[in-house]
Amino acid sequence: MRILVAEDDSNSRLALERMLSQWGYEVAVAADGSEAWDILCSSKSPQLAILDWMMPGLDGLTICQRLRETRRGNAPYVILRSARGSKEDLVEGLEGGADEYIIKPFDPEELKARCRAGARIVELQDRLTCQVNELEKALARVKQLQGLLPICSYCHRIRDDKNYWQRVEGYISAHSEARFSHGICPDCFETVIKPELAKRQGAMNGGRTDHP
Repeated sequence: MRILVAEDDSNSRLALERMLSQWGYEVAVAADGSEAWDILCSSKSPQLAILDWMMPGLDGLTICQRLRETRRGNAPYVILRSARGSKEDLVEGLEGGADEYIIKPFDPEELKARCRAGARIVELQDRLTCQVNELEKALARVKQLQGLLPICSYCHRIRDDKNYWQRVEGYISAHSEARFSHGICPDCFETVIKPELAKRQGAMNGGRTDHP
């Protein structure tokens, strides 16, 4: 999974890049907020981002706010890093659009756990997006039968919009994606098929000639 590190301090940026690479992430780096924004707006935007709050150009909080305004459902998972550790700062960062908030200096294992949690959420969102797309495609292919259907009480044919009477399977096939496979239900077998078989068997027995 690709992850962006936006940090204006070169030593911190290099340390984060090495750490994340060791954890198996493909890392993109930015030295300021403007460069980070350009990367996030590119066609290969990372799915995760670790943004420093205070950076030249655009600060991390402003980037979070812009992402939520412009990207909405497909915004990356953002971890905001800051030396500001008050409860008010935490609330401001999360309400500004960050998904996670880490106070500097941070514990590497904590960052690792938060990155893994973010990766799981991104994967779930991707699967959900695929499922929604598939559902929308399926719904677009389906023709729905709605309203009252005029059906004959005796032959069970259905009258269409042009006042023609059709067999039930013909009408449903024309108005939906349903297809029919014909069989015999138990009631019809007992009341129709079985007597017919007995009748044919009796006719065959009655017309047989036995020679000694």
